[in-house]
Amino acid sequence: MPIQNFEDLEIWKDARVLTKIIYRLTADPKFSKDFGLRDQIRRASVSIMSNIAEGFERGGNQEFIQFLYVAKGSCGEVRSQLYAAMDQNYLDQKVVGDLLTSLKRLSIMIKHLIDHLKTSAMRGPKYRKATSSRVSEVS
Repeated sequence: MPIQNFEDLEIWKDARVLTKIIYRLTADPKFSKDFGLRDQIRRASVSIMSNIAEGFERGGNQEFIQFLYVAKGSCGEVRSQLYAAMDQNYLDQKVVGDLLTSLKRLSIMIKHLIDHLKTSAMRGPKYRKATSSRVSEVS
């Protein structure tokens, strides 16, 4: 089935699930009082799914790739913040380990999509429209 919307992307779905988990974990009374870390890890997790969505909606591979790199960077940011949360005893090692594994997997999936887009002949709807209008101008 062709991907029509960013909601169809597995990486966006995975990022959404991870964001939901981060919000649930950071609502814990002990964690929620650390406003700086709580807000930063939430923003970084939302950034993953938001950049995937925004890049997709831009309609061109180059812009999508740029936004995917930002999303990938945010994966690393969330991972780093999870270590900080564990070091403060807000989260236990098992929970952090599971999330780190999921975030590393998501980061790899994002990188594979970037690599695919770099070599893909398909350039996105933004460029298909431009190409088809040029073809009709020449005809």
